[in-house]
Amino acid sequence: MTTAPDITPDSEHRGLVAALPASIRPFALLARFDRPIGWWLLFWPGAWAVALAGGAVARWTLIAWLLLGSVAMRGAGCVYNDIIDRDLDAAVARTRSRPIASGAVSVKAAWAWLLILSLLGLLVLLQLRLDTAVLAVASLALVAAYPFMKRITWWPQAWLGLVFSWAALVGWLETWGTLTAPGLLLYAGSIFWVIGYDTIYALQDREDDALIGVRSSALRMGPHVRTGTGICYGLALFLWAAAFWLHRRDPLVWLALLPAALHLLWQVATLRPDDGAGALARFRSNRFAGLLIFLGCAVVGTAL
Repeated sequence: MTTAPDITPDSEHRGLVAALPASIRPFALLARFDRPIGWWLLFWPGAWAVALAGGAVARWTLIAWLLLGSVAMRGAGCVYNDIIDRDLDAAVARTRSRPIASGAVSVKAAWAWLLILSLLGLLVLLQLRLDTAVLAVASLALVAAYPFMKRITWWPQAWLGLVFSWAALVGWLETWGTLTAPGLLLYAGSIFWVIGYDTIYALQDREDDALIGVRSSALRMGPHVRTGTGICYGLALFLWAAAFWLHRRDPLVWLALLPAALHLLWQVATLRPDDGAGALARFRSNRFAGLLIFLGCAVVGTAL
């Protein structure tokens, strides 16, 4: 197995995490608190839905709860994923330093940490209406199945899209009161956005994944990864544009998506599949893409 010099380890001692006591730090790394990009990406679809439904200002407390829930549940999801994938993680250069794979945290302690994070997620759940809470809980089946997808399908990124976009349905239902076409289209567009950015992320692991038999969209697309990612982003923008149109039938609403469209175009145009560091930078830039889409949703939603 070859370790590329530009591979960024998945667990890093940096920022506030580096200041934590040594006994606590592995648990923070296990929940990826050193990598806020994950909970930003989980959070944005829910914030988009609240904003497009007209709650960018009036429902700011809901947006704040969704942010807290994203931090907690992304952390819980990472812990669960690492418990399931501990053997695979130990065989991949980028992930072998993860706390469970490296032995810094035992599996038993990881399950206890997962419970604590889940209880924090429950606190957020209690802030929602009953129907919204039931919808949110329904996502757990998708979350539980996700770590196994890379073993049975070339498109685990599509399953991740279902999971990481679920907050769009939750935010729309809680704000609008019922699931309607704009909210569903926003969710569908987010799925393709996730497939696109997670394909970019998976470029870092193509060599190791191929050696150990793990599947990914980055491997499936092969030399056509830029084209495939571009198609995913194009479909995402089309579905978001349809959501905007159905919510407010004015051609000007499409201008609200232009900044995000230009940013996603930059990602694809400058993507170099063999540049691991560059792929990681473009993946991380999606937190900014999420912000641009949120601003577009807020403009369209508050203009009603």
